[in-house]
Amino acid sequence: MQTIGTPLQWGLFIALILAMLALDLGVIHRKEHRVGLREALVWSVVWTIIAMIFNLWIYSQFGARPGLEFLTGYIIERSLSFDNIFVFIVIFNYFAVPAEHQHRVLFWGIVGALFSRGLFIGMGTALLARFEWLIYVFGAFLVYTGINILRQKETEVHPEKNPVLRLFQRFVPLTTQYHGKRFFIRQELRTLATPLMLVLVVVEATDVVFAVDSIPAVFGVTRDPFIVFTSNIFAILGLRALYFLLAGLMHKFHYLSYGLGLVLVFVGAKMLIHDHYEIPIELSLGIVLAVLAASVVLSLLRPAPPEAPPETPPET
Repeated sequence: MQTIGTPLQWGLFIALILAMLALDLGVIHRKEHRVGLREALVWSVVWTIIAMIFNLWIYSQFGARPGLEFLTGYIIERSLSFDNIFVFIVIFNYFAVPAEHQHRVLFWGIVGALFSRGLFIGMGTALLARFEWLIYVFGAFLVYTGINILRQKETEVHPEKNPVLRLFQRFVPLTTQYHGKRFFIRQELRTLATPLMLVLVVVEATDVVFAVDSIPAVFGVTRDPFIVFTSNIFAILGLRALYFLLAGLMHKFHYLSYGLGLVLVFVGAKMLIHDHYEIPIELSLGIVLAVLAASVVLSLLRPAPPEAPPETPPET
């Protein structure tokens, strides 16, 4: 399968990402603290600017089409990350993760995602190169997923039913209390996992589930594994800042899930008809942006009704 990425470019990109992550955890966020709205906004803008600089490099080095493919894939992945944010909110609330340690969990979750998504993308590229007909399977899966999102009025997440959580609790000895930012502690000559490690395992398992949706969606835009991987990684790199920025505002964008559903249906349909009609990448980008923008605007014009306060039982 053809790709614009040379072995040197792959190596330099991975080295750049690891260097930025080391700078993030080792210097910028060395001291654990609660991430405020202003800090989250700054870092969300910083990661977006870095992604756009990389996009401009692809555009200047390889032309308009690869540049637009990266931009479209990045926008799709960044939009799908809104679902991740909702689930992370549920997970952190369920396990009562202290606010000052949430950044650390998300950081190591992204490090794990670098490997898991790289593996998925490598497998997807190899399978599509050998079995061309799998593009129809990916397309049908995205259409099915998008329709389910459109039909689903409310997303419910139950961390306690996660099979990975149950498996981890069964085979790994755990403490019952958090011990600062530590994932493991030594206690009575035994190594015990803290609840923070348990949360990290659940976050990693959740990201694998999201990757099953998001990676085929980018393959619907481009078959180039370098563009698929880099757009995917840049999208999840900005996920932490986006989480702290939007965690308290998710209820305001209640129509966004419908927009994401329509995007998945569109990308899936694009994959199903690619042999008969190839939708230009410029048109694909315009449709994706228009659908997402319309869902955000509609959410602001028609706000969700406030949740009813719980009823107080009558006094006896």
